[in-house]
Amino acid sequence: MRVHILDDWFDTLRTLPCFELLDGHDVTVWTDHEPDAARLAERVASAEALVLFRERTRIGADLLDRLENLKLISQRSVYPHIDVDACTRNGVLLCSNMHAGTPSYAAAELTLALILSSYRQIPEQAASLRTGDWQMGVGRTLRGRTLGLYGYGRIAKAVAGYAQAIGLAVQWWASEAGRARAKADGATVAESRQAFFATSDIVSLHVRLKPETRGIVTAADLAAMRPRSLLVNTSRAGLIAPGALEEEIAGGRIQAAIDVFDTEPLRDTAHPLLASANVLATPHIGYVTEDEFDLQFSDIFEQVNAFADGAPIHMINPEAWG
Repeated sequence: MRVHILDDWFDTLRTLPCFELLDGHDVTVWTDHEPDAARLAERVASAEALVLFRERTRIGADLLDRLENLKLISQRSVYPHIDVDACTRNGVLLCSNMHAGTPSYAAAELTLALILSSYRQIPEQAASLRTGDWQMGVGRTLRGRTLGLYGYGRIAKAVAGYAQAIGLAVQWWASEAGRARAKADGATVAESRQAFFATSDIVSLHVRLKPETRGIVTAADLAAMRPRSLLVNTSRAGLIAPGALEEEIAGGRIQAAIDVFDTEPLRDTAHPLLASANVLATPHIGYVTEDEFDLQFSDIFEQVNAFADGAPIHMINPEAWG
């Protein structure tokens, strides 16, 4: 098959063991990001299969309606960036392994790293040392503080294990069903939403972005957080109401450590979340490790091969195959 891989910014996949799964296919790798649907359609006009790096490119009707040769989109995990109805209408099968029971440990590790880095001022201290100024301030200890995890899912549970190992107390908030599962597992659930935000030294978001969760963290939630508390987001920027975090950070009352943004790639260095000294920001690297890529793209490339063999797997819209 003619396979086009989008958004492999560092041309990493060719270096991983999983790439051998594409032997025998005609593979094109794009190492930059093209957001314009018309220009992207020209690039990938010959593609029979598109391979996606998670949500780096939106796949809408404006693109799909232009791709007459496309038969398959292969990716992994959730797909809010893909117009599934437009896929079906154009006869394009979407295959995505939802990897039940397998969290992204890379994302969980980054969450812990952001918490540690924020509390111990690691980026600032390292920068100060490089400029010959030695120490630049005094950090804070995590042991004995309270981590609030919003969302009772796989990644959050991994984060909880790491946090408890270093002496953090963990409390939870989630949907009604999520809170019920947490209580059944013996986990500590805050007595109310307001209490969750008000009594957590650190709040970390681990909720899937869906229409019903967009903007689920409000300005009132952030205002309830105690002074100098830390908001961590390695999930999706859209979980926070538009402008709410920027406004709260501008007030200087709380701090944030974030890996996700409304616009990605974000190149505006004047963006308030990049310009503030109260924010530790990273460029959506939660799942960006060689190990995670090899795991994810083994699944993705196996989906390509299954389709080529006439027995597709992990079909999201099987009616397109029929």
